[in-house]
Amino acid sequence: MQQVVPEEIRAFVSAPSDGADHRGLRAVDRAELGDGDLLVRVAWSGVNYKDALAASHDGRVARINPLIPGVDLSGTVVESSSAEFPAGTAIIAHGYDLGVAHHGGYAELARIPAAWALPLPAGLSLREAMVLGTAGFTAAMSVDAIEARGARPADGPVLVTGATGGVGSCAVAILSGLGYEVHASTGKADAHDFLRGLGAAEIVGRDELAAESRRPLETEQWAGAVDCVGGPTLATVLRGLRYGASVAACGLTGGAALNTTVLPFILRGVSLLGIDSVQVEMPRRREIWARAAQRVNSATLAALADEVALDDVEDAIGRLLSGQGRGRTVVRVGGDPT
Repeated sequence: MQQVVPEEIRAFVSAPSDGADHRGLRAVDRAELGDGDLLVRVAWSGVNYKDALAASHDGRVARINPLIPGVDLSGTVVESSSAEFPAGTAIIAHGYDLGVAHHGGYAELARIPAAWALPLPAGLSLREAMVLGTAGFTAAMSVDAIEARGARPADGPVLVTGATGGVGSCAVAILSGLGYEVHASTGKADAHDFLRGLGAAEIVGRDELAAESRRPLETEQWAGAVDCVGGPTLATVLRGLRYGASVAACGLTGGAALNTTVLPFILRGVSLLGIDSVQVEMPRRREIWARAAQRVNSATLAALADEVALDDVEDAIGRLLSGQGRGRTVVRVGGDPT
């Protein structure tokens, strides 16, 4: 039976003006959704730090106004001009211009280019795919990067900074599932049990890593790292890596500047690996998703995420911007429980 596709939908829209945030739910005509080969009935999206910035007048992320944020989504194709994704196909999409320069996942329907979509990875439900979402994909890329440089569980502890955030919590879960001894860094005393539940073996205080130091090198501690923070924290991580270890840098919540020396690189042979999950080409994207789907079980995915309705996105963004976020937050857009 052919689905009836409404002409008007509910969407969370950001339309800043006069230096102030103006955002909330409103009715949107589907003709406003932009160009694309696929019309998708959105089931789930996620709340990412990038979404919070895109929905803020001073976030410097959004490139159209008004904008329907939501840099990731999962759902079912209802109209298609692509042979690869006929109507009825379950898909996910994230990155590229989605939720930044093209309307994103915080709406009951999304129109997107087929080149941005990939089939729902085997082993994941639509909801589970968004529990991982952009954050989980970035974490999976980071783990792949340090393993490509030789990291192995037997080598010693691996550090994850910003461990309670979306990327950090997913990285803790993936690494612990692979058998690594994970040292998780956080400044949230009430999140220790959450991180241990994801598999963290040791909790490292955020202040221990964020303090400035004149020492070019510290005692060798970590056999690898996933850094979601940047700034002084990343500099500390570099000074404390073991010989030949690497750190995947994928965030800047602690600052974009990096004050370090060349000594970790030329005396210990460490590697600084940059991670960009936005413009990854589709063949590589599919590989990462296939591995990520195998590396996190359903119980861990359930522990990673809170759930909000589309009506509650404003509150979820506020919590994230005020530093109260923990793990992943999925947005129930279409009400599809799978």
